[in-house]
Amino acid sequence: MIAAFGFDLPVRIQFGEGASSALPDVLSELRSRRPVAVADEAVAELAGGVETLVKPAGEPTIAMVAEIAERLAALEPDAVVAIGGGSALDVGKGARAALSQGVAAAELYAGRVRVAEPTIPLVAVPTTSGTGSEVSGGSVVTDPESGRKLGIASPLMRAQHALVDPLATLGLPRAATMETGADALAQAIGGVTVRNGNPGSVALGLEACRHVAAGYARAVANGADREARAEMSLASLLAGLSMNLSDCGADHALGHAIGAGLHLPHGLAVGLVLAETLDVSRASCPDRLERVADALGEPDDGSRDGSRVVRAVRRLLADAGFPTCAEAGVGAGDVEALVPAAVDDYCLTVDAHAWSEAEVRGAFEAAVALSGR
Repeated sequence: MIAAFGFDLPVRIQFGEGASSALPDVLSELRSRRPVAVADEAVAELAGGVETLVKPAGEPTIAMVAEIAERLAALEPDAVVAIGGGSALDVGKGARAALSQGVAAAELYAGRVRVAEPTIPLVAVPTTSGTGSEVSGGSVVTDPESGRKLGIASPLMRAQHALVDPLATLGLPRAATMETGADALAQAIGGVTVRNGNPGSVALGLEACRHVAAGYARAVANGADREARAEMSLASLLAGLSMNLSDCGADHALGHAIGAGLHLPHGLAVGLVLAETLDVSRASCPDRLERVADALGEPDDGSRDGSRVVRAVRRLLADAGFPTCAEAGVGAGDVEALVPAAVDDYCLTVDAHAWSEAEVRGAFEAAVALSGR
């Protein structure tokens, strides 16, 4: 029996080389006369002649979103354009929501105010291939006081238009390409395995896995490889859509703890624990992970226990030169402080496996103990 499901993905997407050049036409279609862009400094030129607010460097915080919302209010835009990596897009989404509703960003992220229908449209132009934030209804920030991640998740947070241009990712440095690619891989797998997934998330997640396998190592090795960049741009987009129909799993719960607690980039934090969390989760979803292993091109060994995915992920990360915990500065002494944040993370509750605190600790310890992949 197929379980009942429903989903809503009203984002209009343009994908392909040169897609970002459609921004003036999209703004014209939206009848925008006072658009304002929120952009990473390195890619602000993609805004063209649009008034641009440069996102401060670093992982997004509530204070950062509040500052951008305040600056937007002074400019009174009739459309917001978010350009950059997942952090810039998340800041743009959060600031647009706070501005549109006339509320403090802190109230939104604390869940004290519900997200309402936006009064101004949002156009997203991603310049990395990882979060899929251009099509997601989520905005995640770090709370420096608690050392934990806070997020908003609502279909009303989504952009109205997403312009996904592989050429916009050509200048992405090697490390950022490697880190964001690991995030796309994790989200793609999560869309197949998490408990609140559905046939749509599975289909999109599996196709995203196929494109990650085709482009990840190549894009890291040669950022000018346009075919590899296109593979990863499409992988990220599909993984983002898949995540919107489901959620992320245990890898994100443990990754959020590392990222917020040790101030590491999101994709790096997730990639450090991806194989180790899958090695625990596979006991509860071996059949689904067998499909993932096929999509990742891992040879069939007849095991049927999901272990092929762990090997495939380790292979993909190794081929991309992904660092170990030790190389990233995560040590055994950090584990105890990371466990509570991971245990309390929403993503752990929707993972295919019912995790115990001991298993969370064990996954962290396994990742830390690994000296090479």
